[in-house]
Amino acid sequence: MTERPARPRWTGIDTYADPLGRYTYRVPMDWHRFELDNGLEGVMFSPQAQNPQTFISSWIRKLDEHVVAEDLPVLRSGVAQGLAQLPECQVESEQDGTYGNLIKFERVFTFRDGDAIRKRKIWILYVDYWQIVMTYQGESPEEWEYWLPMGNYAFMHFNIPPELWFATDRDLMKPSTEEQAKERVPRGRKAQA
Repeated sequence: MTERPARPRWTGIDTYADPLGRYTYRVPMDWHRFELDNGLEGVMFSPQAQNPQTFISSWIRKLDEHVVAEDLPVLRSGVAQGLAQLPECQVESEQDGTYGNLIKFERVFTFRDGDAIRKRKIWILYVDYWQIVMTYQGESPEEWEYWLPMGNYAFMHFNIPPELWFATDRDLMKPSTEEQAKERVPRGRKAQA
């Protein structure tokens, strides 16, 4: 058996584009593509052709309600409850943020999966009426470290289209009441005294 290099080698990069144009990201072109189970609308890419446990995946689902920045505390609680369901879950780092009305949760954690300890990085994004989840998982913490350049590259090149950015722009949102509409000042104009 040939010893693998100290760091994974790049042989080329492909761009994965969600079929409906809601997001894109970059992945190694020689990784194997899999469709997701459980009715999830998304894909998974792995250097393993059989039983992939090291992977980059993404999925998206439409929400019943429009999400705004003020929903962050409730959603944060849901993220914590979800992670607490994973056996022996240990969160190593967490970061939450809002960009207009876009909400992003980032977590790096380990958990037990049968006899193995897996390591993951996830982004959970709430964008208007969409939840988008991006995951990088290592079959083990050692495999996670080994393939980390590929995982980081995919996350670094994750993009959503301008239309979704506009949908989360608080300055472009329609006021919810007539009183708020009167108080709102159009862009580029000063409020009259």
